[in-house]
Amino acid sequence: MTTVGDILDFLETLAPQSMKMDWDNVGLLCGGRNRPVTKVLVALDPFGPACREAADWGAELIVTHHPLIFQPLKAVTEDTALGRSVQLLCAAGISAINAHTNLDCAPGGVNDVLAARLGLSEVRVLSPMGLDEQGREWGLLRAGAVTLQPLTAFLSLVKARLGCEGLRYVDGGRPVHWVAVGGGACGSELMDAVQAGCDTFVTADVKYNQFWDAKDLGLNLIDAGHFYTENPVVGYLAEKIGTRFPEIAVRVSEKHRDCMKFFG
Repeated sequence: MTTVGDILDFLETLAPQSMKMDWDNVGLLCGGRNRPVTKVLVALDPFGPACREAADWGAELIVTHHPLIFQPLKAVTEDTALGRSVQLLCAAGISAINAHTNLDCAPGGVNDVLAARLGLSEVRVLSPMGLDEQGREWGLLRAGAVTLQPLTAFLSLVKARLGCEGLRYVDGGRPVHWVAVGGGACGSELMDAVQAGCDTFVTADVKYNQFWDAKDLGLNLIDAGHFYTENPVVGYLAEKIGTRFPEIAVRVSEKHRDCMKFFG
């Protein structure tokens, strides 16, 4: 019998909690370690549609990148989306596990998956934070090379590979060759990309002044969206869990999508 605890312990080998940021909340946030699991739904976020999908499918566990509970809760009521999600999971007996910034930083995690999706070669960790048990460097950003190409060609590649509806970007005035990537909100790390000699940085949730900083520094800065830069890791998690626990059913959410749209 596979339990929630078995899967939690396995995810710890992929993304140890020691790699998370101090402010983060990761691990088992709902349910119990000893509960049996026959079905696991994997999604980027534990939002309403994914939680309902898990319940309708009969899953006993939902595994996500983002945490179900991020800040301390003062109430769990039907008046909020979070309250409704927590109540739904509890009523259906569904446990919730997440790996957030630990999965961002871990070897093979969010940013290695993003680098691979964009076809980067010679991938390395920028500003390593330490070594894992296998002696591999870990840290937040990744950098690697693509064939020298105009920015417009690389923008088309990013849009196609990530399935984005659109991109925000600033042209730093250079062709694309050395690319840094940081899934999610990593705009504040742009100086790491510059100092590493990268000409291009792909991330999300970029602020107005960060675009201007990048332009002044001669860095091509591409905002491909929080969902689209991190969602590729969902398939990685599902594949890893399914391979380790072949006796259970593992499915990537078919309901959870980015809520942001482009008009025009």
